[in-house]
Amino acid sequence: MSKAVGAPAVSALVLAGARASGDPLCAAEGVASKALIDIHGEPMLARVLRALSHSPLVRQPAFVSGLDAPLLERARGHTPARTAASVEGGPASSLLGALERDITLPLLVTTCDHALLTPAMVDHFLASAIAGGADLTIGLAGRDTIHAAYPETKRTYLNFGDEPLSGCNLFFVATPAALKVIEFWKSAEQDRKKPWRIAWRFGLLTGLRILIGRPGVQRVFELISARMQARIGVVKMPFAEAAIDVDSPGDLVLVRSILSKRAV
Repeated sequence: MSKAVGAPAVSALVLAGARASGDPLCAAEGVASKALIDIHGEPMLARVLRALSHSPLVRQPAFVSGLDAPLLERARGHTPARTAASVEGGPASSLLGALERDITLPLLVTTCDHALLTPAMVDHFLASAIAGGADLTIGLAGRDTIHAAYPETKRTYLNFGDEPLSGCNLFFVATPAALKVIEFWKSAEQDRKKPWRIAWRFGLLTGLRILIGRPGVQRVFELISARMQARIGVVKMPFAEAAIDVDSPGDLVLVRSILSKRAV
């Protein structure tokens, strides 16, 4: 997808923080950070940064949170990157900390374990998100799209009324109004694998509409937007690989297998 006429480049942040409890995958691979896991001869983070660097919609260099300068130097490969402020906590805390100290909006956010990320995915997501005009936009991929290409992969799905969708670790934070949603995300991170608990956090009426009414994805985010007083948009990604991150040994085997079949 080519860059839209007059569309300004946006900043990008890659979240690379470690789990407070430790990461068994890092231990198994013998690395200090998931960003350093070897994927066909280069650190996983290097692949993410390279994909971002080849999108005309992304301002260079990208920021990386969760790594100190020496670790970032080892993990970035040949692509320049800047260290963003790191704070304690999960992804939402890292994002808020980076925005408070280093980065201005609008901002594309992804993760260091998005090893299959491509410039085409970045361009599609950003162009769609910018055109949609929401305060915060989230990338999701449908189960049918994912299973058609990789029936063996196991993902976490949000079961909406129209189609189960899986997160793609792609977020576009367009305006300050989105920060209210990120603050909510921060408080709900402990329930990220339990969508029904997250639904109840929006309040009784909204929770019941989501859980019992089982509306489609667009209606769900309309209800959430009204509750949060910030417009949340969705981009449905047509790329199965957009929903595959490296969160387990099985994911790592799959990602290495997919990339071994590419010319990259």
